[in-house]
Amino acid sequence: MKIAYAALAVATAFSVVQLTGCAVARDQQTVGSFIDDATITTRVKARFADDPSVSALSINVETLNGTVQLSGFAKTGIERSHAETLARATPGVRSVRNDIIIQ
Repeated sequence: MKIAYAALAVATAFSVVQLTGCAVARDQQTVGSFIDDATITTRVKARFADDPSVSALSINVETLNGTVQLSGFAKTGIERSHAETLARATPGVRSVRNDIIIQ
């Protein structure tokens, strides 16, 4: 299972770099910080996938300069809160903005 997560992390980071390379070229973010943010996003998503109380498919994760933004939908306030707790406990996360809506 760990190998699958590692492969997912590498594939996600590679895809993100390819799709948004122009953002780095426009001096919006350094290549190093961009890769760090992609790694943080992948780690948060992996934590969601490992936790049965959080729907990894219903919650979106975006990271910019170590700030993680969560969006999407949760079934309960507990799921919303737990997703934020998992994100905050992820290495490299500086802050979390929780925009998850409870359905």
